[in-house]
Amino acid sequence: MTDVPVLRTGSFLLRPMTYDDWPAYAELMASDRAQFMGGPYKASGAWALFCHDVAQWALFGHGALMIEEQATGACLGQVGINHGPLFPEKELGWLVYPGAEGRGVAFEAAESFRDWAFSSLKLTTLVSYIDPGNTRSIALAERLGATLDSAAPRNDPRDLVYRHVPQMAS
Repeated sequence: MTDVPVLRTGSFLLRPMTYDDWPAYAELMASDRAQFMGGPYKASGAWALFCHDVAQWALFGHGALMIEEQATGACLGQVGINHGPLFPEKELGWLVYPGAEGRGVAFEAAESFRDWAFSSLKLTTLVSYIDPGNTRSIALAERLGATLDSAAPRNDPRDLVYRHVPQMAS
């Protein structure tokens, strides 16, 4: 079993998921905001994804971390490195809860987790699978320095694939 890290950024604590994180996660995944993540989901589908995020730590040595604001202790979203049968390559993904968008939360968390993956896991690449209509995530991937990789494998042929490489890590 891999120990789940706790990472500190300038503003956030990236920490292991707990059952207390489930209600806000389930609410987001049931909402229209989950459309870019294959949703909206019923509770059973959201629970399966929640458990998938936790289980990946034991299976692959990476998974998801919750984004907690250090100043308030509020959970603002999640960042994760996904893999397994749902993802052809290791994917850097993020989600931010309502009210936390537009504050740089996803950028700071994704940048920190990406850099951790490259240095600690010695990964040579990560991808982000993004729905073409998710303009905010496309902009974030580009801000992180990822480039569009039209030849990358994907489960959903409509997804855009943005590739992250270690040279981009700060």
